[in-house]
Amino acid sequence: KLCYIFPKRLSINVFVTDGALLICYRGSRVGGRIRPCSAPPRFARPCVLDDGLVPAIARPWILTANPRRPLTRSRQGQRRPPSAFPVVDGALQPAHLHVYQANLHNSGVCQQRYLKYQEQAMMGGGENATTRHTQRNKKLLVRDRLRMLLDDEDYLELSPFAGLDLDYGSIPSAGCLTGIGKINGLWCVFIANNATVKGGTAYPITVKKQLRAQDVAMQNRLPCVYLVDSGGAFLPLQSEIFPDKNHGGRTFYNEAIMSAMKIPQVAVVCGSCTAGGAYVPTMAEEAVIVHKIGTIFLGGPPLVKAATGEEVSPEDLGGARVHAEVSGCVDHFAPLERDAYEHARNIISTLNFELPADENEAVEEPLHSVEDLKGLAPRSYNHSLDVRMIVSRLTDGSRFQEFKARYGTTLVTGFGKIEGHLVGIVASNGELTYEASLKGSHFVQLCDQRDVPIIFLQNTAPKPAMTPSQHKAEAHSNRLKAQSSMMAAVACASTPRITVVIGGCHGADSYAMCGRSFDPNFLFLWPNARVSLVAPGCSDALVEEEHDVTHLKKKLEEESSAFFSSARLWDDGVILPQDTRKVLNKCLKIIKQQEYQLSKERLRAPLLRM
Repeated sequence: KLCYIFPKRLSINVFVTDGALLICYRGSRVGGRIRPCSAPPRFARPCVLDDGLVPAIARPWILTANPRRPLTRSRQGQRRPPSAFPVVDGALQPAHLHVYQANLHNSGVCQQRYLKYQEQAMMGGGENATTRHTQRNKKLLVRDRLRMLLDDEDYLELSPFAGLDLDYGSIPSAGCLTGIGKINGLWCVFIANNATVKGGTAYPITVKKQLRAQDVAMQNRLPCVYLVDSGGAFLPLQSEIFPDKNHGGRTFYNEAIMSAMKIPQVAVVCGSCTAGGAYVPTMAEEAVIVHKIGTIFLGGPPLVKAATGEEVSPEDLGGARVHAEVSGCVDHFAPLERDAYEHARNIISTLNFELPADENEAVEEPLHSVEDLKGLAPRSYNHSLDVRMIVSRLTDGSRFQEFKARYGTTLVTGFGKIEGHLVGIVASNGELTYEASLKGSHFVQLCDQRDVPIIFLQNTAPKPAMTPSQHKAEAHSNRLKAQSSMMAAVACASTPRITVVIGGCHGADSYAMCGRSFDPNFLFLWPNARVSLVAPGCSDALVEEEHDVTHLKKKLEEESSAFFSSARLWDDGVILPQDTRKVLNKCLKIIKQQEYQLSKERLRAPLLRM
């Protein structure tokens, strides 16, 4: 029952007093060298514990050790206190069955649409373009390239439905594949052009998707690998590709900034690099080119002939030998494509990361099946069940330590674990009221204080609250102030944030729940999700004419769809409810990798090529 409190200024390791308590100075690493000591040091003052409770002044430095539950070892080999979170009662009650069945039917319809779009994205540019790419041009398909580059096919693809059914036509997967996969055990962002789609031409949505992948790399400090096979910009839409800040030139700016931040940039030239595409490999830290396939030039042979009348082959103008032996624009010459990806893998192995040893630690599965999430995904706001039922199907052992359970009950907050990763969870359970907003603000700051990643499960109210009386107006003013406080807490939080829209994403409530404009590390939608200012059918109070109401309802019905949103890159992809736990686990692993980079402290100028 006796412990010792150390002065704040003292820098010590972990100290053991009688086997019952571990005393650790703030800033020292838990799991460091433990030194038994027979007598208390002279600089520590004693403090008697009442029934094993740690006094408030000592809490930042003291970890209690329960002899019945020894300290556990985390995935990274560090010791951390065990968790004994209570189990959430997520059982489906008979009263919920009619709502569950309606949601399940709607999820089945949404999943069919999901599979349809997935097939369309997988086809790329179609059968003829695929044949021309593989047989005439002798190139590998983009997904075959990724199989050679990555350790396995268990990668996280970002925004696979981007570019479908746009105003200027369908551009499957926006003409490029982006995502995060493992190369020699290291999570890396990949940006791979798909030349079967419009010959690798860059459309506005292509540029937007590439920039989003670079943002993900920058935010999570992930190495970037570019598989370049690009025909340059689509000239008829040049005004939407070239001039603005977040248009095509931003790709090259980001390359330089990331290199200065010590985020590695690697390029593989496995096709044409024409016009703007030529800057991607030349600004990378290391570049590989494939013989007889890879070319780099600002203007190709047709432009040379038009300008000078000279006929020149692509290989002589900017082929692999020219750039590997004469210009020095690339660093590695690959006779075949498979050799190029082996070069890229070898380059990644030179990066200064010290990854932890793989520990196949057993984790508790949720007590309830993740397949139940299909019946818990609300078809509309009125079909929302208690969000704790969803939480119980995402966390390890369905365990969840709820925070302020009796206050602001329309927002559920608390701590849980997902595949062993400690996370804070902020989940919509109704309207974001005054009390709920204050509670959310408190909890977000608490997670930020403890460096605990936050998972937002968003299902906001379909329309703004009406103000029929002065009393309601005062209540709404208070709500406005509290929501502003929560927005500020979310915006300023430095801890990683992942948002999953499980229902509606409407109005100002979505900002406080870390919507796209609040820059979460990742944002995903369930297929049933709706993204709009107000939900379809809730716009009656905003317009007067009956014709306008009908027109607006139809427009909202179409434009609020999760697939409409994902096609325009308002998110990082549509995921099936039953895959949510698996996707969150990958994201948490990806975010954590930045802790293992050894050289990241000093800001330097980017690597300049000769």
